Amino acid sequence: MSHKTIVLFMKALADETRLKIFKMLQGGELCACDILDEFTITQPTLSYHMKILSESGLVHSRKDGVWMKYSLNPTSLNLLRQFFEEIEVVAAQGDCKKC
Repeated sequence: MSHKTIVLFMKALADETRLKIFKMLQGGELCACDILDEFTITQPTLSYHMKILSESGLVHSRKDGVWMKYSLNPTSLNLLRQFFEEIEVVAAQGDCKKC
């Protein structure tokens, strides 16, 4: 797993609005209009945030008529999960080997 990929994910999630959108998508695919209803932001601002999430690879997007639909990318979720599991394993081992 590339650290560059994880950095991209973290940068995308380092914004409160994008983090909330990411959490919303846990429940499954959502239309941009449904996401927009939950925020006090404009449609262009939502598009900006969705572009960052999509370009990071965390979110899939697809056009459905005039609307965009968004969903979480399971491959990216697995990479994030593996990253944090590795940290957890090392942390559980405890003592620093250099000390």
